[in-house]
Amino acid sequence: MKKPRVLIVEDESSIAELIAVNLRHNGFEPIWSEDGAAAQREIDAFLPDLILLDWMLPGQSGLQLARQWRKDPRTKAIPILMLTARGDEPDKVAGLDAGADDYITKP
Repeated sequence: MKKPRVLIVEDESSIAELIAVNLRHNGFEPIWSEDGAAAQREIDAFLPDLILLDWMLPGQSGLQLARQWRKDPRTKAIPILMLTARGDEPDKVAGLDAGADDYITKP
């Protein structure tokens, strides 16, 4: 049986590794990208089943990436969860408006 692939777009390696370990232990195949360009290369190579997307990234922001992926017919149906330290209500609204399916604030 194929494990669901989760693309983790996170520039902090310690956070990405913690997420990846937990996903692996729960039957997922995590793929880590530290910025938007690397994430796009992963998506071009193989579509993930889910994207965990940080807001604050080097280069393109998570909001820009979410908007870009929602406009692309290949990626518009992939669930996107914003996973970010930005926890204010206007930030949550902006993340959801950009195309995220849900918004999780990092502790």
